Amino acid sequence: QVQLVESGGGLAQPGGSLRLSCAASGFTFSSYAMSWYRQAPGKERELVAGSSSFGGSTNYVDSVKGRFTISRDNAKNTVDLQMNSLKPEDTAVYYCHAAGGIGYRNNYWGQGTQVTVSS
Repeated sequence: QVQLVESGGGLAQPGGSLRLSCAASGFTFSSYAMSWYRQAPGKERELVAGSSSFGGSTNYVDSVKGRFTISRDNAKNTVDLQMNSLKPEDTAVYYCHAAGGIGYRNNYWGQGTQVTVSS
């Protein structure tokens, strides 16, 4: 069955760094677009960073450009999110997402990992 398992969340100080990792199984990873979303309390879930299938391109929400980097390893079926210069407003539950299949009809979500940025 499809599994997306996130790890690496936790507590960081403002200005600090964290690296999230998502291990995928149960589908053809390299042919899926992989993304990281986040949801803060009382807010809608938002796309943070995305990597196209086969890793041809990446995109970021403006608020994290220059601070976050998404990377994927198609040999290991993993996608990471390196988060630097963290801010309190980055506090949220971060979710790994996979989209693929005809018309991107297949959508899978991880269980989420908490990131808290606080001094």
